[in-house]
Amino acid sequence: PDDYSSATYRLDPRARWHDGKPITIDDVIWSFQVLKANSPMYSRYFENVTDAVAISDREVEFHFNQKGNRELPKILGDLVVLPKHWWEGTDANGKKRDITRPTQEPPLGSAAYKIASFKPGTEIVWQRVPDYWAAKLPVKIGRENFDRQRFSYFLDDNAAWQAFTKGGLHDIRPENSSRRWNTAYNFPAVQAGDVIKQEFKTASPEPMQAFMLNTRRPLFGDRLVRAALTYPLDFETMNRTLFFGSNTRTSSYFQGTELASSGLPQGKELEILEPYRDKLPPEVFTQEFKLPVYDSPQAERKYLKTAVDLFAKAGWVIKGGKMVNAKTGEPFKFEILGWNDTDQVLSSPYIANLRKIGVDATLRLIDQTQYINRINNFDFDVTISQLGQSDSPGNEQRDFWSSKAADTPGSRNYAGIKNPVIDALVDRVIFATDRDDLVAATRALDRVLLWNYYVVPQHHRSVVWIAYWNKFGIPEKQPTYSGVDQNSWWIDPDKEKALAAKYKSGN
Repeated sequence: PDDYSSATYRLDPRARWHDGKPITIDDVIWSFQVLKANSPMYSRYFENVTDAVAISDREVEFHFNQKGNRELPKILGDLVVLPKHWWEGTDANGKKRDITRPTQEPPLGSAAYKIASFKPGTEIVWQRVPDYWAAKLPVKIGRENFDRQRFSYFLDDNAAWQAFTKGGLHDIRPENSSRRWNTAYNFPAVQAGDVIKQEFKTASPEPMQAFMLNTRRPLFGDRLVRAALTYPLDFETMNRTLFFGSNTRTSSYFQGTELASSGLPQGKELEILEPYRDKLPPEVFTQEFKLPVYDSPQAERKYLKTAVDLFAKAGWVIKGGKMVNAKTGEPFKFEILGWNDTDQVLSSPYIANLRKIGVDATLRLIDQTQYINRINNFDFDVTISQLGQSDSPGNEQRDFWSSKAADTPGSRNYAGIKNPVIDALVDRVIFATDRDDLVAATRALDRVLLWNYYVVPQHHRSVVWIAYWNKFGIPEKQPTYSGVDQNSWWIDPDKEKALAAKYKSGN
């Protein structure tokens, strides 16, 4: 209805699970209920959904407790539908399945591929379903062309790299390392044209990759301290010496979109912010948000001095070369938690500059499983992470910024933000009345987040780097938004045969 008080969906009568049974309205309702009850993410996404009711054997209606949430019908349309009959059944050993517990039994699905085999921690093989019910839908034609797809997992990226260069195991490699992309793709297969490097431009919103400051720690509770920590990051030198000039500094949580704040607030954005003027940093209204630019030999001295001055305003001073609390003598000390070599590359120059002003910052690398557990429980001082956005932000913003999410394990409110103004602005985004209103509300949210310095922004790259063995057919036109759709690729038999013959013969 026009007031967005509910949303109704109709199931495609052709929809089938891989066991041949139809997907039913009961499956939809059960999926909604079990996901909302057991998933922190879905419980926040569906916070305003009160119930789901079958209104026919092919239609379901969801009711909302607040009107005007224009994005909620779209989010519900993305609901992951699960097979109720399978999850409420028993496995091959007669044990009742439990959706709240991990399992090594391949779950029943309804998509174009199903799990053919897997080795925990090593690989998973997907097999194309020959009678996939949606194969002839327009959105599917020309896609999902591989009979089998194998995804291999490596504990060490160098091992994954070596596997790719040898061929035969690892055919496609998305590349994230600027150094490797610019210096390491010179092995014989590349020189022979058997491995192709390709850059795909994207037009999607860029994620906010940053050092996330955990404000649950008293050390980061002062905005002046968080602002001070922004200035020692010398992006320009890092970009030149580590990233081969391929990256751009990120200066908005909605980078690359019309939703990003800029200049000073005006028009509708200013109207949205005005009621909160006395609760916001004055700079929100008087200054354009800008990050330090290390563009001269004098820049380091200038910005490190700015950091020291901000620390001093917050009650921290340098004594004996150490940044300490002026009253207690407590040293300013924190740990950056990471899990891979990239975290070390990103952290080391920042740590070096912090130490120049007496801040005792260190990096701890742990294994990925430990890392995930600690992040989910917010057991860290600082960590590196990404927050991705879309062109149409909405309910997911609660998971990023809300006070409720700050206390919910597994949420993406890594910074632990508890700010009533931000809570209000998040709701303003969610209940925007039209596109202009959404843009203004999102810019206001972006601006307030930036001026509170919850993160130290890093960088982004508006391209996707992919290297692949030359055995694929690739449509010339790729999606503008994501840059590349590997599901639109196919195996070219002639290319595959030529590669097999060449490398089998050792040439």
